[in-house]
Amino acid sequence: MILYPNCKINIGLYVTERRVDGYHNIETVFFPVGLTDVLQIEEADAKNNFRFSILGNKIEGEAENNLIIKALRLLQKDFHIPPLDIKLTKKIPTGAGLGGGSTDGAFMLKGLNELLNLNISDEKLEIYAAKLGADCPFFVSNRAVFAEGTGNIFTPVNISLQGYCIVIVKPDIHVSTAEAYAGITPKKSEFQLREAICEPIEKWKNLIFNDFEKSVFEKFPKIAKIKQQLYDLGALYASMSGSGSAVFGIFDKQVNFSNNIFKKCFLTNIKI
Repeated sequence: MILYPNCKINIGLYVTERRVDGYHNIETVFFPVGLTDVLQIEEADAKNNFRFSILGNKIEGEAENNLIIKALRLLQKDFHIPPLDIKLTKKIPTGAGLGGGSTDGAFMLKGLNELLNLNISDEKLEIYAAKLGADCPFFVSNRAVFAEGTGNIFTPVNISLQGYCIVIVKPDIHVSTAEAYAGITPKKSEFQLREAICEPIEKWKNLIFNDFEKSVFEKFPKIAKIKQQLYDLGALYASMSGSGSAVFGIFDKQVNFSNNIFKKCFLTNIKI
């Protein structure tokens, strides 16, 4: 079985309050984007319960800390899982705010469910996914949603970006999530995101914001510069995704990057 775990962007992100459990409540819109990893899962004739290999972009850390293997361990508690050969080709940049690790974990759950005929409902898959990370459940249904709570309470939103291009730029900068939250003072958003997202895209620039940008831009001016460069190229809307460091721009036309304006950055241009 070959799966293509896709990334997401955050359209707006408001940190509304700090919870008693130490986490934060947020409001955001998750939107799926077709920049994907490649995940291959096959039953294997092996003594060990899995073999796991990673190609493409390097991922630091032990296999047991990877969300793919954490997803496997979750299902092993409740189901008989045969030995597996698991191969990941990593294309989504890490530490970018694009959900690259979360999507791999969620697709592993979905893939095992289908491959082994486990008959787990989407609702139950979302419960498993929530144990992996706050934004993992989004990738189960994988459609645009307004997310609140810790990013785990979803309401479908009717957004169509059909015909638009999304440009994603990720500089060689790592922004830790903890560091990003440290620069935030939680507060209620001035605009209702669920209402603002229904406005024409041309109005989003003055309506929809990412609370992390202020402190992250102060520490990493290069990220702020990328956002402005996207607007200079004609983006209708540009924003940092999640806590960064990736920045995306939404365009109503194909964009020419022949002048190497984003030199030494990861760059992709996706037609919706």
